[in-house]
Amino acid sequence: MSETDLCRLYLISPPIIEDAQAFADAFRDALSAGDVACFQLRLKDAGGTSADDETIMRAASRLLPIARSQDVAFLINDNPRLAKSVGADGVHIGQQDASYEEARNILGPDATVGVTCHDSIDLAFAAGEAGADYVAFGAFFPTATKEAPAVADPDILTRWSAMTVVPCVPIGGITVENCGPLVRAGADFLAVSGGVWAHPDGPAAAVAAFNKAIMTANS
Repeated sequence: MSETDLCRLYLISPPIIEDAQAFADAFRDALSAGDVACFQLRLKDAGGTSADDETIMRAASRLLPIARSQDVAFLINDNPRLAKSVGADGVHIGQQDASYEEARNILGPDATVGVTCHDSIDLAFAAGEAGADYVAFGAFFPTATKEAPAVADPDILTRWSAMTVVPCVPIGGITVENCGPLVRAGADFLAVSGGVWAHPDGPAAAVAAFNKAIMTANS
């Protein structure tokens, strides 16, 4: 997962995958519909309770080969040991999860380690100085995926981009309709869950629409 001049899409799984085969098919279609940089497997309810390791490992074993076939980085939420066990490309950690140092020690120097920083430049600087591959800010819009502890303003993306080359990832309630200001503010990636999986025309149409919206905002 590397920075480019253009903002790219970063998919996050729905919190629950009820039909593994149906989701695998939708996942394959979504990745084939347009540019996607990364996928994070995040099986966690809105209150923060994660699925058990066996459930996550089963999902990863089905989805990771699809991501690899499309050259999409595959990350696990929260758990660096589980990420290493399933052969993921890295991990995304929150402020209450494993530390950056622990994740890096477990996964090694070549893995992607991203860090949630809410609405805090100070947390982002600490993560960036430690070596994080990207920092995530949010939530920018209301979201049903999680109970967001902070609300972020697009200005934080502009300020961050002016101060450092560490990529920034906005997250929280992002849709095709509202993503433009975040792209123009300096987002390197857009982290999206419900905006793709709950799109009325389906995930593939959502990925295509996000790519179009990103290109429009970048132009």
